Amino acid sequence: MTGHETTTTCCSCRCGSGAPASATRILMDEHRVIERVLDALEEKLRREPRVCRRFVADAIDFFRNFADGCHHHKEEDELFPVLESAGIPRVGGPIGCMLHEHDEGRRLIRRMEEHLDAASQGEPRADAVLRSAAADYAHMLRFHIQKEDTILFRMADQVLGEEEQRLMLEAFDRAEHHNGDAGKHERYLKLAEKLHQEAFGG
Repeated sequence: MTGHETTTTCCSCRCGSGAPASATRILMDEHRVIERVLDALEEKLRREPRVCRRFVADAIDFFRNFADGCHHHKEEDELFPVLESAGIPRVGGPIGCMLHEHDEGRRLIRRMEEHLDAASQGEPRADAVLRSAAADYAHMLRFHIQKEDTILFRMADQVLGEEEQRLMLEAFDRAEHHNGDAGKHERYLKLAEKLHQEAFGG
């Protein structure tokens, strides 16, 4: 997955094209950014025998504050409730499955963080636990993204009308400026590129 380039998105357009965005297009573009950081983390852990504390801490920061704090916030607080009201089920349906996997991702991020200091100092058990949690997180999140891109988001495009799309994009824009931090979204896009370049030397 290292060949694709990051698409920097905002909620009013597909940047670079001037074409109107959709809620699902915004989320899919963010998926591509998340995948680049997964690529970077996997490559860094594969290539280096000793866990680099700074790199993994930055990756955890990205996953917690961009993948979860920004991206999943848009899904959980904005998209999913609208889809549920449109008849897409939560319990026993795709929304419930996605929410469960969001929680599982948070658990694995905490596990990586808890063992990071010891792993970076060369403690064998902590190293093994961190690497296992990172591998589980990457595998789970890639499969999660695939399900959203190919199943849930296609369902969303069928049930969201033009006005609902407009309101969703406005809500996404507010989410990107959560707590008055207008530059947060862009900072994490830049962090994703920094991590990818460090891991692959590009």
